[in-house]
Amino acid sequence: MNLKVKRLKGIREKTFGLITADEAYPVLFNTRFGIHTFFMKFPIDVLVLDKENKVLTIKENLSRNRIFAWNPKYDTVIELPAGFIKRNKIEKRMTINLSWIS
Repeated sequence: MNLKVKRLKGIREKTFGLITADEAYPVLFNTRFGIHTFFMKFPIDVLVLDKENKVLTIKENLSRNRIFAWNPKYDTVIELPAGFIKRNKIEKRMTINLSWIS
């Protein structure tokens, strides 16, 4: 599957992520500590990838004001609009081919 994402790099971008957005869009960042959806305006779908960009963990429709954690061995996370995983039939072990939104 091909996916265009915005890569969040700095501590500020990673800390706030989609919190200030009016709607979800694909973002990728690296963290081993889990994510939260406090102060977000919408639910999101989440993918956790390994070093080869294979999907290891899937969380669909993560509601607002929640915490989501996974095995800290993996640190590549993609947040997506809710429903994206189902619409695109994303499954575990699927390889995600990434390209970047500027």
